[in-house]
Amino acid sequence: MALVLALLTASGLLVVAGPGSAEAASCAGRKVRTLPFSTGRVDVYKRSGYVCAVTVAKKRGASRWMSVSVQARGSRPVLREGKRKERIGTGAVHAGRRCVWVKGAVSNGSTSSGWILC
Repeated sequence: MALVLALLTASGLLVVAGPGSAEAASCAGRKVRTLPFSTGRVDVYKRSGYVCAVTVAKKRGASRWMSVSVQARGSRPVLREGKRKERIGTGAVHAGRRCVWVKGAVSNGSTSSGWILC
């Protein structure tokens, strides 16, 4: 069991969800797109066929409803939502060479990309 845990941690596939972990949400890879909207933005990252997204609030402050999702064409969306102060991110989603659809929201503002990164 310890060996499996060590391998998952080393490969970056283990996401530790604890208090404040969503506040420090980040993605590996290079930023390939920024989708701005009235109350924040969604940063989209890509690395070796995997796509990840982070919704960032325009202003840091009290906790508010935030969400982010990434969907590879032909797959179900990976959604993360909840009350956060600054940011919320998805884990890496395997897209390969498929298009992805990214959505994000902060309070009453939101964005939706349509099919991108094809």
